[in-house]
Amino acid sequence: MKRVVSLYLPNWSTDRLRRMTGDAAPRADSPLVVVGRDGSRRIVTADPAAAALGVRVGMPAAKAQALAAGLEIRDADPAGDGEALERLALWILQRVAPIVAADHPDGIVIDTTGADHLHGGEAAMLDGLVGRLAMSGVAARAAVADTWGAAHALARFAADPTMIASPSHGPSVVSTLPIEALRLPSGMPAALRVLGFERIGELIAQPRAPLELRFGPELGRRLDQAVGRTAEPIEPIRPAELSEVRRAFAEPIAAAETIARYVGKLVEALCIDLEKKGQGTRRLDLICQRVDSRAQAIRVGMAKPVRDAKRLRRLLCDKIETIDPGFGIDTLTLCATIAEPLEVRQAATSLVEEAEPDIADLIDTLANRVGERALYRAAPVASDVPERSVRRVPALAPETGANWPDAWPRPARLLLPPESVETIALLPDHPPVSFTWRGVRRRVRRADGPERVFGEWWKRDAELAAIRDYFRVEDEAGERYWLYRAGDGENEATGSHRWFIHGVFG
Repeated sequence: MKRVVSLYLPNWSTDRLRRMTGDAAPRADSPLVVVGRDGSRRIVTADPAAAALGVRVGMPAAKAQALAAGLEIRDADPAGDGEALERLALWILQRVAPIVAADHPDGIVIDTTGADHLHGGEAAMLDGLVGRLAMSGVAARAAVADTWGAAHALARFAADPTMIASPSHGPSVVSTLPIEALRLPSGMPAALRVLGFERIGELIAQPRAPLELRFGPELGRRLDQAVGRTAEPIEPIRPAELSEVRRAFAEPIAAAETIARYVGKLVEALCIDLEKKGQGTRRLDLICQRVDSRAQAIRVGMAKPVRDAKRLRRLLCDKIETIDPGFGIDTLTLCATIAEPLEVRQAATSLVEEAEPDIADLIDTLANRVGERALYRAAPVASDVPERSVRRVPALAPETGANWPDAWPRPARLLLPPESVETIALLPDHPPVSFTWRGVRRRVRRADGPERVFGEWWKRDAELAAIRDYFRVEDEAGERYWLYRAGDGENEATGSHRWFIHGVFG
């Protein structure tokens, strides 16, 4: 099932100006509007920062200045906005999905078919995308639907800030939206409203011939695109420096074996191009253009730059089964979405040195099956608080030489968050005699401790007096656990004196 994300940037012009640095940047504390020309008139085209002062889109610039004291006015720069939008589309291309395009003047369209699971599902993908943009000072709304037209309409008229339409939703998902959501030419929505049409559903229910006779074929085309009767291909953004190879077929292909054979040829050609540039690829996209103008895409990622044709071919062919060729594929495009410098190294021989084991191939295979986020390595962090002393890093991240202190052993498995247990213990310094965890009572046979851990007072005031006393305990079955008491056992200001289990030793 095809799934399309529309990303709407309602304040794109002003957000871009706000993110400027230097003398060109507007003052941070001043209301800001962008104005353009409508014939000989200068009118407001973007006004999010001044909306609270009564400034509205379409208002004459002179009236806006009279309404808002200290209003800062900038001339519209469609070319600059468009270039920035293209750069944002390229950023999304490298991180989200293989098929991304700018939806001028204020949006991005993304074909996420088969790519959402790599980001934790559609909801997590949209939340992460909108959140990353918000952290960069860009307001965004996003919606996912089966068609570009439906996603575009939902992002602008229903998302708050995200919306996910159920797969195979049909026309009902857009029927209640206003007719302005159809991406119609300027003036057509007003003409339709004169005839009494308010919602898209009202247009869908009408006979098509009278509407096309009066408004032309554009209205019917937009309706069909929104409900999925007509395909609307997305032409993905392709920067000039991108390494890309393409193969068109006189006769469409559909068999998996045929696709795999031509994928191998494309990979070899791409590796030759990468070798000329001294690069290796870390992200590879295969786009299959079908005869019905729909596209199927495969994306594979690598932990390190790679230029090995055999390895890249295998990674791509492992995902060929996810391609739905439909009535056939007439064009295959292979591009290195992320390419980095790759130095040629002489292979080590056992005569002079031992070859280092290379598990990059295994890491790439697993990561492309379960997702990059599901594959990681634990790395130490300088902190005495156990849950803060570890972080996730990529599986092949370089070693920093840091390690955990070995004065006190740490369990192989930490529980996050620590789970409450009921104990029998003599305060303040004695370990528990027994404890009950997950409904099972365990009698302690051996114990060691306490190891006192103080709160990190420089991070927040609540940890100024916080104390934990940790004990390693072993039950009668030989199982070993890591328990701690919140507080020093005497002063209530140091903690609640409740007991928790924080880990299990191997």
